[in-house]
Amino acid sequence: MNFIHCIILICIGFSSGIIISGAVFAFISTLGIVQRLAKKTATEEFANVYEEAIIFGGIFGTSTGLFNYYLPVGNFLVAILSFCIGIFYGCLAMSLAEVLNVIPILIRRGSVESGLSIFIFAIAFGKLVGSLLYFCIPGFYHF
Repeated sequence: MNFIHCIILICIGFSSGIIISGAVFAFISTLGIVQRLAKKTATEEFANVYEEAIIFGGIFGTSTGLFNYYLPVGNFLVAILSFCIGIFYGCLAMSLAEVLNVIPILIRRGSVESGLSIFIFAIAFGKLVGSLLYFCIPGFYHF
């Protein structure tokens, strides 16, 4: 493989990464996750901090996939970071469901008159149990 071929591959990989990250951040902004979180928590003045946290989290997550490094942070910090990642994915899933009007359609078709909070809690609890089974029991979902 010659030098020019390597440079071309690097440029293609870098451009693809920029396009994909732009699409992901456009998707997040279209769903309005940052605005909804800021509005629900009454912290609209910190919306820039939310956006920067998402950007730096994306950069950090990508770098952990590309480079093999070790941070001696301990199990407690790993648990906190995992909890934060779960909150983000939960917000992303609920925002997507809200944009697609999944919950109102499901309520209308399922004739749910009361107990909506129990229904949403059951979905969240099911996701929690499934995640715990997947990550805590080795080979649980291994087919």
